[in-house]
Amino acid sequence: MISRMNRQRGLIALVQILGLAVWFSASAVVPTLRLEWGISSAEAVWLTASVQVGFVAGALTSTVLNLADRIRPQLLLATSAAGAAACTVTLAVFVDGLSAAIPLRFLTGVFLAGVYPVGMKLMASWSPSESRGKAFGVLIGALTLGSALPQLISGIGTLPWQQVMGTAAAITTLGALIAAAGVRPGPYLDTQPIKPNPRYALEMFKERGPRLANLGYFGHMWELYALWTWLPMFILAGQGNRGGGAGRQLSIVVFAAVGVAGVIGCLLGGWASDRFGRAPAATIALSVSGACCLLSPFMFSTTWVPLLVFLGVWGASVIADSGVFSTALSEVADKRYIGTALTAQTAVGFLLTVVTIQFVPILADAVGWQYAFLLLAPGPVVGALAMRTLGRSIPPMKRTSHHDDKPESGTHYPTGRPISGALPNNHRQRHTALHQNQW
Repeated sequence: MISRMNRQRGLIALVQILGLAVWFSASAVVPTLRLEWGISSAEAVWLTASVQVGFVAGALTSTVLNLADRIRPQLLLATSAAGAAACTVTLAVFVDGLSAAIPLRFLTGVFLAGVYPVGMKLMASWSPSESRGKAFGVLIGALTLGSALPQLISGIGTLPWQQVMGTAAAITTLGALIAAAGVRPGPYLDTQPIKPNPRYALEMFKERGPRLANLGYFGHMWELYALWTWLPMFILAGQGNRGGGAGRQLSIVVFAAVGVAGVIGCLLGGWASDRFGRAPAATIALSVSGACCLLSPFMFSTTWVPLLVFLGVWGASVIADSGVFSTALSEVADKRYIGTALTAQTAVGFLLTVVTIQFVPILADAVGWQYAFLLLAPGPVVGALAMRTLGRSIPPMKRTSHHDDKPESGTHYPTGRPISGALPNNHRQRHTALHQNQW
């Protein structure tokens, strides 16, 4: 059982790496596209923002229809990854302007809404509560690495932008094939047929635990994708004060800060959330990344060595808590609608990313790139306060044996670790289950 669990976790993480390779595929080639298509920086923003908007649209559609809880997750995952790859290769082969590129990037985001949230549900289905933080850390690390792959593809050679995007599409197609052939749901997944309940996306906010976990996530997302999107511009704008020297290596620097440091941060965040609790781990990560936002003006024109160290710390801390929020929500939400809860959480979070992705360059035009990332600081501050409040209302995490976490016959939740909604629909029982849940 343990070997099968580890194998499935590994496959799910691999599919996330491969399946999300198309997310920033257009962003990685923006400098080339601006020259070839003659588009402005404001227009180029939509090559990333349209994916975020599409993701929100796809996530909301999935939430309303409860797709993540009604369709076999491995089938939904594989189909969604294949659709995202098809949109990307179509753009690379047939498109030569922004007017056709933006709808295709929007559709790419719609399909990606069936990759990331469904991957979270599958990972939860193979993870008992006491090790779920580590498992989600691995999953978010896979997302981070996959999102940064186009930067690596662009940085290791002199490929035309079409081949960069085509390579990313091929990688995502491979992820779809692996999902269809090898990924299966685990024993911690409620497989009972459910009635559609789109209202659950709002109902979960009535309970204190899900509400605070979501608020922490929203603060995290306010910062994350705007940093990932505009970090290359921040580095380029300040390189004149460092005597230049970035050139083609810029993509490698961004890959190291986002991909390599991000994976390390995710693994540390997942481990810390299992060891010390979900709320403390998220609070520390948010505090560190928020401090980096405030310190960014002072690091703008510093020399390369301290800048790389700073970017490594920021790249690790900004993503370290992402899996913690998903883990927390998966443990307190109604178990029948975990997929819906996770999808709704990501939908709202990604809607916020559209705002910050749009406004960071506007602020940069007004005050300069040196101060642009100050706009991101309120997100981690609000998120840290929410998670600190949550930590005060949650009892200390109690370790249990692996035997206790095995699902018993006829039940659909780990024994000794009740989850809100896994019990009969009695409000008092659900309220008690929420506050007894062990983080």
